[in-house]
Amino acid sequence: MFLETRDRLRIGVMGCADIAWRRTLPAMAGSPAVEIAAVASRSESSAVRFTDRFGGVPLEGYAALLERDDLDAVYIPLPGLLHAEWVERALEAGKHVLVEKPMTGSLAETRRLVELARARGLVLLENYMFLHHSQHEAVRKTLADGAIGELRGFSSMFTIPPKPPGDIRYQSAVGGGPFLDFGGYPVRAAQYFLGHELRVVGAVFRYHEEYRVAMSGSVLLCTADGIPAQLTFGMEHAYGNSYSLSASTGRLTLDRAFTPPPTYQPQLRIERQDHTERLTLPADDQFANIVDTFVRAVLGEVSVREHQEGTLRQAALIEEIKRVAHHAPI
Repeated sequence: MFLETRDRLRIGVMGCADIAWRRTLPAMAGSPAVEIAAVASRSESSAVRFTDRFGGVPLEGYAALLERDDLDAVYIPLPGLLHAEWVERALEAGKHVLVEKPMTGSLAETRRLVELARARGLVLLENYMFLHHSQHEAVRKTLADGAIGELRGFSSMFTIPPKPPGDIRYQSAVGGGPFLDFGGYPVRAAQYFLGHELRVVGAVFRYHEEYRVAMSGSVLLCTADGIPAQLTFGMEHAYGNSYSLSASTGRLTLDRAFTPPPTYQPQLRIERQDHTERLTLPADDQFANIVDTFVRAVLGEVSVREHQEGTLRQAALIEEIKRVAHHAPI
């Protein structure tokens, strides 16, 4: 174990994505248990920009990162459809892996990598960071306490305005489109509140024939006893990310549900027949929390098995949504 010889987990970063620059690496740099030891990019200049801010050795080429014997783990924020190759190579090199979502573009690839990590005794964790924010457990507790009666439905959205041409989300070969990139947030939130056994009732995707990706879409899921989940994603909209739970006597709504800044105090809106109230929840840093979970898992203090099972269940559900979706060409 790395703490036998030193007091910090040495992490190498594979790729210089915006999410790494803005959120994940600041969380890692702020952790006393982590040392950012190296950053690899396709170009050395990009790696230097990162190491000038966060420390570590700049490297040109992703393979150079895995050739180092002074790293305990690798963080992979590459485009989604490149994850499978580099997660596998990192695991084969004996590195623990924290990978951005989605872990891969298919259930079969995801299952294979999870099994590989387990066989080698390595930690493999998908960075669905919103699951590590305390606000969602507060919402679940409020619901369980009967604040709005018996649950009748769930709805969620994650939408953003169009990006400039060339954005990675428009590149079907590597990015896979917005559904894989951020459409999974509402799906995972539905599973969080409604349970694992959700059935796909239907889906409609607005399919861009030139880019060969779904630019936006709507999905309808339901539980075995008929509680529906209505989900929306896309990059043809005003920005928004939220979810709402409707019940027999009221509704719970949480805005900025998936991307709250670490200093932001969430506002849970509780609507009933005759009045509305707002419950201010504590600020929390979901990126710092998932970094802490990853470190503790490498130390053997916690298990990521349930996180991995959630990743597999989501991958299966997303695959089924894609299978049944009606594609309307645009």
